[in-house]
Amino acid sequence: MHVKKGDKVMVITGKDKGKTGVILAAFPKKDRVLVEGINIVKKHTKPNQANPQGGIISQEAAIHVSNVMLIDPKSGEPTRVGFKFEDGKKIRIAKKSGEALDK
Repeated sequence: MHVKKGDKVMVITGKDKGKTGVILAAFPKKDRVLVEGINIVKKHTKPNQANPQGGIISQEAAIHVSNVMLIDPKSGEPTRVGFKFEDGKKIRIAKKSGEALDK
């Protein structure tokens, strides 16, 4: 997977196209990611300990990883991700600027 938790990404397709957010969780087995403020859905909940009233709550739903692109730290534009070996470690690099994404 080309993205991980904490990365700033832009949605490139779908109802939230053009919006940016930070990845809250990644699900590599399902190829999906949870992005902050993206793909908001309404969920009907029964009354419980945490929410005694119950009702309808809004929350983020997972979107497919192919629908997001990493934001280049140098230019702030969406970029593809490349991989390079430095000091025996595999690091991610931004294709547009060549900037290392892993610190």
